[in-house]
Amino acid sequence: MGLVIQGRVLVPGEAEGVVMASDEPLSFWGGYDQVTGEIIDRRHPLSGRNAANAILAIPASRGSSTTTAVLLEAIRRRTAPAALITQDPDSFLTLASVVADELFRCPVPVVALGAAEFRLLRSGQHARVCDDGRIEIRDGIDHN
Repeated sequence: MGLVIQGRVLVPGEAEGVVMASDEPLSFWGGYDQVTGEIIDRRHPLSGRNAANAILAIPASRGSSTTTAVLLEAIRRRTAPAALITQDPDSFLTLASVVADELFRCPVPVVALGAAEFRLLRSGQHARVCDDGRIEIRDGIDHN
């Protein structure tokens, strides 16, 4: 195993997948296609990438509470990220996962990290998010 980072659990759960990381916040309203999982905000560094079933690491959501509705619909359609990692707690992303658990019994794990720990995440790494907020990272970094 490689690096292990301890985060703060906002919504418990386990997930595993490839990390998609950005230091830019993302607005799900107009920035995330809930039908396909593609990041469609053409000004975002992850634009054109598909986050469905990935471990999406963004510092925060950007925008309004509509982010919650878009993410909730993506969870229902099974086009949401497998887990969300943020820098500090994000209420909109957390709310979407909590509501998804109530409505569909399908929460998305949400873990918050401090700034220094968040900067350790890189796109292409393989990560496992654990119930206790531990994030286990294996370097499979796509250096492109």
